[in-house]
Amino acid sequence: MEYNKSCVTLRSMPFWCVGNPMSDPFGGAVLDRISSVEVARLIAWGAKEGYLEATGFHDDDLVPWDPDNPEDDLDPSSETSRTLREIKAILDAAGVSVNSAVCSLHGNKLFRNGGLCNPDPELRRLARLKVERTLRIGNFFNAKHYIYWVARDGFEVPLTVKWDEVYDWLADGLNHVWDYIHEQGFTNYVGATVEPKPNEPRGQMFLPTSGHAAGFILGKLRHPEFWGVNPELLQHESMALMNAVMTVGYLCSLNKLKFLHFGSQIKAQFDNDFPPLIGPEGLKETVQMFWALNQIGWKGVLEYDCHMLRAEADIGDQIGCRKVFIRNCAVATEIALALAGRIRQPEPQQSQSAVDLAATMQMCGLDGITGNRR
Repeated sequence: MEYNKSCVTLRSMPFWCVGNPMSDPFGGAVLDRISSVEVARLIAWGAKEGYLEATGFHDDDLVPWDPDNPEDDLDPSSETSRTLREIKAILDAAGVSVNSAVCSLHGNKLFRNGGLCNPDPELRRLARLKVERTLRIGNFFNAKHYIYWVARDGFEVPLTVKWDEVYDWLADGLNHVWDYIHEQGFTNYVGATVEPKPNEPRGQMFLPTSGHAAGFILGKLRHPEFWGVNPELLQHESMALMNAVMTVGYLCSLNKLKFLHFGSQIKAQFDNDFPPLIGPEGLKETVQMFWALNQIGWKGVLEYDCHMLRAEADIGDQIGCRKVFIRNCAVATEIALALAGRIRQPEPQQSQSAVDLAATMQMCGLDGITGNRR
């Protein structure tokens, strides 16, 4: 299945977006947790309705992880293998491809002080085994990308960090991703990405922005050509007061924009993870981001990384509200791409303010406004 509208080739709706029970630090889950098989059925429904073409997952979204049995997926008779086969059959029947596989190194309490950057070598070893398991699961689903997102690889107290070692630990962990893929002969992965984030759940992260991630890839990894960045826009970059247009422009100039994670955000706040275009700000920035991608000539996957508003989690229709969320994300994408397509190349003699106002009028369909009261 293909989408191929404007700069977007596929729309990916991940398991973590659909299955989110809508808890937050100040209140428990609003919705019941549904099984990964039920989430797969909702994603398949979205594909059949024409709202998406692909999906992504954290390993823990699909099957639980037992640190005492880190290779359970290799046993075809295990509950893990049976569940993975059932999910794959549902996705395949709906024609849903898999864009990304992500190792969850943030949920389990063992990794509360980090995963690949944990100061305890035994926990770094365990994190590596979990990454290997995720890569195997991704291979089973023919995932195109492996994502490392910074998760809990960060700190609250900088004096406790081994600054002379921590980035080497991270490089070792990510270099091992490439090594393991090639040792196992996995041919599904076209690349891997780093997803930066400035803070939350930790006070600070070791790779807070796309610039940090790109610099780390180019300066520290043995196979930088395999690695890119998947910025979360508007959320993660906006948390650090970065602008999405600058982010995509910079990453494209380095040929490091592998794909986008997409949602909406209030600048400088916690990770809102609003659905695309939802919230009091960000419309203009989002539209101009897509305009810039069109101008550059970039084409790639748009993967949602957001959830419904907590107030919209309908206890009385827990499947229906999730379907509305999927549909709303698709509608928002269509709106953003359509508005970006309205903006024309500015005339060189115009002032910067005139260019910006003209683009806003074009976006809003108000070309006739002149400012003359007569």
